[in-house]
Amino acid sequence: MTGNEDLPLISGSSADGASGGALTATFADKKPKRSDNKTVTFGDAGAVRSLPMWSVISLITMIGGWYVATKAWGFPGDFAATQENPDATDKVLLAACNRAEECGRSAYTQLIGPTTFPSMRDTWSAASSLFTDGFQNKTIWTQIWASLWRVIRGMFFGTIIGVPIGLFMGLNSKARGFFDTPVEMFRPIPPLALIPLFILTFGIGDKAAVPLLIFASVWIMIIAARAGVRNASLQKVRAAYSLGASKWQLLSRVLIPNALPEIFTGIRVALGVSWGTLVAAELVGTDTGLGAMIFQARNFSRLDIIVVGIIIIAIIGVLMDLLLRFLESILIPWQGKG
Repeated sequence: MTGNEDLPLISGSSADGASGGALTATFADKKPKRSDNKTVTFGDAGAVRSLPMWSVISLITMIGGWYVATKAWGFPGDFAATQENPDATDKVLLAACNRAEECGRSAYTQLIGPTTFPSMRDTWSAASSLFTDGFQNKTIWTQIWASLWRVIRGMFFGTIIGVPIGLFMGLNSKARGFFDTPVEMFRPIPPLALIPLFILTFGIGDKAAVPLLIFASVWIMIIAARAGVRNASLQKVRAAYSLGASKWQLLSRVLIPNALPEIFTGIRVALGVSWGTLVAAELVGTDTGLGAMIFQARNFSRLDIIVVGIIIIAIIGVLMDLLLRFLESILIPWQGKG
């Protein structure tokens, strides 16, 4: 039997005739052939590493573009009314500029300028004020913790619900047939589209935010756990049976360890989806959290606070992904070692 054949968990006996625990499950999908030319797939995302130097260059490029756009140039846009003539049309302003043989900055708006995007200096000043004095009687640490606590709860329940279902689907064809239809039906639904429904059903605040995060993460965890079990090595299953492994030993020492890399990849993906979903949900359903802070800043036209909030969201997202990669390297030292 080659790696291209179905991967059965033999019921009552091993592939070589050795007696084993009765595990009434089969793998219906076929494993792809191994190739020397490695292809990066969903499950290999953790193996992709950017060179630190290029990461620094990318960061410098983004900061430089920000500076040039808001400070050095200020991209010009359409002509707009001035304080002296607030009702003037574009043609009137253009004619006035032509008569004066010059047209100063005050005569036109900017696509990227103080009224559309804050400068680096203004953003830094807003960040300093935010971390020292807070915003709208709430400290920035209160806002960050409110968002993180919602994500932690949503991911926790999404994982403990999704992983067992995914493992069951990977081990049992009947379970796979039963759960596959609802999983494939609900998985493509954008969580943001359900915000009004969840608010009407559960209420505002955490009552709606946490169930929404569970919905956003559970389908990803189901698919990740299912893929991890179904990609188990046939040779390892045969070896375990030939050594007299029981059903529980095969599950706990072969199949689940084999599925852990995929599960961790699923956690990373689900965490990113949940983080983005939460911030959007906080815009309309809560009064605390980074999303709520951004929405409140928008009401006061505080573009600098909005940009600081966006930067904090991005930094926290990167830090969470780095933390998961670090935990993955510690908890799954056998990953990539066959």
